[in-house]
Amino acid sequence: MGTPPDLMSALRLYNTLTRKKETFAPRVAGKVGMYVCGPTVYDFIHVGNARSFAAFDMVARWLRATGYEVTYVRNITDVDDKIIDRARERGEPIEALTERMVAAFEEDCARLGLVPPDREPRATRYIGPMLEMIAALEAKGLAYRADNGDVYYSVRGFPAYGKLSRRNLDELRAGERVAVEAAKRDPLDFALWKAAKPDEPRWESRFGPGRPGWHIECSAMSCRELGVPFDIHGGGWDLQFPHHENEIAQSEGALGRPFVACWMHNAFLNVDQEKMSKSLGNFFTLREVLDELDPVQGGEQLRYFFLRSHYRSEVNYARETVEDAGKSLRGLYTALREVPPAPHELDWNEPWATRFRAAMDDDFDTPVAFSVLHELRAEVNRSRSPQLAGLLKALGGTLGLLQQDPAVFLQGGIRLDVQALIDERREAKKARDFARADEIRRRLEASGIVLEDKPDGTTEWRKK
Repeated sequence: MGTPPDLMSALRLYNTLTRKKETFAPRVAGKVGMYVCGPTVYDFIHVGNARSFAAFDMVARWLRATGYEVTYVRNITDVDDKIIDRARERGEPIEALTERMVAAFEEDCARLGLVPPDREPRATRYIGPMLEMIAALEAKGLAYRADNGDVYYSVRGFPAYGKLSRRNLDELRAGERVAVEAAKRDPLDFALWKAAKPDEPRWESRFGPGRPGWHIECSAMSCRELGVPFDIHGGGWDLQFPHHENEIAQSEGALGRPFVACWMHNAFLNVDQEKMSKSLGNFFTLREVLDELDPVQGGEQLRYFFLRSHYRSEVNYARETVEDAGKSLRGLYTALREVPPAPHELDWNEPWATRFRAAMDDDFDTPVAFSVLHELRAEVNRSRSPQLAGLLKALGGTLGLLQQDPAVFLQGGIRLDVQALIDERREAKKARDFARADEIRRRLEASGIVLEDKPDGTTEWRKK
């Protein structure tokens, strides 16, 4: 059913720019433009990246579920220092590396169950808009050409620099480690355009042949795709500075008006209580993690793990915590298997739906929303109500959960002929060959299969 305007206006978001929750009011009533920083395609994404993409997938899903028309843009950075270095290491063309990594990224996102963005601009296809923005910055005295052929942004020329990350320029100069290049007027200035070097991609421009800096890419793509200002800009907490700070300086410096209404940042994913990093040896790619999980349950299990914590809270990734999330998710699916859900159209005035929505509208408070789902699960188990089971499935569906066939989900990717063994066990029990019956149960349990014996026999089973 449609959502009344007064309900749509109830959403409150934490704005990193103002450091407080604000009532969400999109530029165009009922429509939302959201830009999220996507991958730099030089390697497979890691589970920390996946947490960020899952968080903003949740945001887009919820906005749509509550009546907004969403344009979700997530870019792909396909020209960058890391890409150039990796292609050189492997002795392959840059285009071959990026195409392979884009395909891998899309495959990983599909396995995780993420909805594709509405638009997915690639940096190499937006060189023209980038050059236009750099020219506008130069005309306003915010960009300058250095002796080495690079074009730099003059940070000192933008008085509002630091307003997102709350960093002071003088403190940055005194306490931050910044790259000092002789060509820069100021150590904090950053490259907008990099002069061409041998064996690097290049484009012709009024500034000479070269390629864009990383920060200008997102400014140009987001402004071109969504207009300015747009409603939500998202990304990981680590992107606040310098990337998002530089995006603001470039975009507002060139266009002379506000860039983004609300900045959203998700917190870090830690591994065994430490920040994930290659140097600590606790670095896992998303596909490595998914390969260790059940092929049927794993993607939804990992998204459930990400989403049950608030997106602004740090999350500890460990095998035990992911397994616990799987157990919790299987509990919800078990309720739907035992009480087949009736078709259900969400009515936000229903008490359970009202509580769920109040939590989600409070800056996506998923811990509270998930507690509502589990209370509802208990009520489904108690009442055996198909209508409440339908509501449970519908509420889960607003976040992309609980939409698989419960029996198929619970059985997972088991390759044994489980039913044949169950039938053999039943015959063994009839023949009072209890040793054989117990042997079959142990074999199934060793394969991760739990039999659910009932008075009329074993009729259900699930993966442990």
